[in-house]
Amino acid sequence: MNSVIPLSAFDLSIAASLVVLLALLTWWLRLGVSKRLFVAGTRTVVQLLLLGLVLKYLFESSHPALIMLITFAMVAVAGREVMVRQHRPFKGGWGYGLGTLSMFISSFTITIFSLGFIVSPEPWYLPQYSIPLLGMMLGNTMTGVALTMDNLTTSAWQQRAVIEQRLMLGEDWRTAIRDISRQSLRTGMIPILNAMAAAGLISIPGMMTGQVLAGSSPFEAAKYQILIMFMISAGTGFAAVLSSWFGAKRLFDDRQRLRLERLSVPKG
Repeated sequence: MNSVIPLSAFDLSIAASLVVLLALLTWWLRLGVSKRLFVAGTRTVVQLLLLGLVLKYLFESSHPALIMLITFAMVAVAGREVMVRQHRPFKGGWGYGLGTLSMFISSFTITIFSLGFIVSPEPWYLPQYSIPLLGMMLGNTMTGVALTMDNLTTSAWQQRAVIEQRLMLGEDWRTAIRDISRQSLRTGMIPILNAMAAAGLISIPGMMTGQVLAGSSPFEAAKYQILIMFMISAGTGFAAVLSSWFGAKRLFDDRQRLRLERLSVPKG
C-alpha cells in the first residue's frame, strides 16, 4: 500500500478558504456566526498543530507520568465543554464536577478495559493506542453528557410544577423526576445511535478513514472501527446514566424538596 500523501501549507490554505467562504456567506445572511467560525477555525489549527507536537514527543518518550498528565488534561477540558454547552448548568463547582466525574468514570473504565483485555499493547498504556482511544471516547461522551444534563435541567425547570405536584402526592424524588430522566437519557444517546446506524452505509468513520489513508488494510481498519464504535456507545451510555442520576439527585435536597435555585440563570 502507498504511504500517506503529505500535505503542504498551501494545501491546507485551500481547505481553509472554504471555511472563509462559508463565514462570508453567513455574514451576508446575517446569521451572526461568522466570528465564531473564524475563532473555531483558528482554534482548530492551533490546537491540532500543538497536539501533533505534543504527541510526537509523547510517542518518543512513552513516559507514564506524562501520559497521565495529558489524559487528565483532556478530561478537564472536556468537562468544561460539557458545562458551557448547557443552558442551565448547576451553580458553582457542581456545574463542572458532575459532568466531568461522569465522563471520568465511564471513559477511563472503558478505555483501560479495552487496552488491557482487547487491544493489549505492550505496555498497556502505550500512547499510540491509549491517547487516541481516550480522545475518541471523550469527544463522543462529552456530547452525550452535555445533551443529557442540558435536557435534564431545562426540563426540570420547565416542568417544576409537575415535579412538585408529584412530591406533594407522596412520590419520592426518583419517581417524581423519572420521566424527565428517561427522556434526558434518550436525548443524550441519540448522536451515538445515529452514528452506529449510519456507519459503513452513509459515512466512513474517522478512525477507519485515517487508517485507510495511512495504508492499512481496509478490513483491519473496519475491525478497529467496530471496536471504537462499541467502546464509544458503551462509554456514552454509561456516562449519560451517571450524569442523569448525579444531576437528578442534585436537584433535590435531603428532605426531597426540588431546589431549582441550584441552577444557573441563562446568560442573555
